[in-house]
Amino acid sequence: MVKTTRLCKLVLRFMAFGATLSAAIVMATSREKASFFTLSYEAKYSDLPAFKYFVIANAVVTVYGFLVLFLPPESMLWRLVVALDTVFTMLLSSSISAAFAVAQVGKNGNSYAGWLPICGQVPKYCDQVKGALIAGFIGLILYALLLLYAIHSVLDPLLLQKA
Repeated sequence: MVKTTRLCKLVLRFMAFGATLSAAIVMATSREKASFFTLSYEAKYSDLPAFKYFVIANAVVTVYGFLVLFLPPESMLWRLVVALDTVFTMLLSSSISAAFAVAQVGKNGNSYAGWLPICGQVPKYCDQVKGALIAGFIGLILYALLLLYAIHSVLDPLLLQKA
């Protein structure tokens, strides 16, 4: 039973690592050139601070997830992992929220502020941003599940006696 739960946690952590890594890579490589009459411009993730924050947050969580994969099961550092899982889950949540808000303005514009939607001019860029947000959201869900499991394992004394 203990080996099964350890394997499930390891698989969940590996999937979360993959999701955050892919979110960071897809967002960091998103760019497209477009022209409007004689005006040419390039849309890229580094133009928007919310997208930079999304990439940095996912990169930091990816490194953390990679390091936790190699943590021995009998280590006392697992108690610290509960706190770090909480911090990094909240970091992912805030970065996805910020990036999603900017992506919505890019897709729909804002008539009150006079901002026009740009996804009609740079559809490949918007599709990459959408893919990165989906991967990031999957990573957030996986980290939330890991956080719930970590809290449960810390609060359940019977589970600790078996480990």
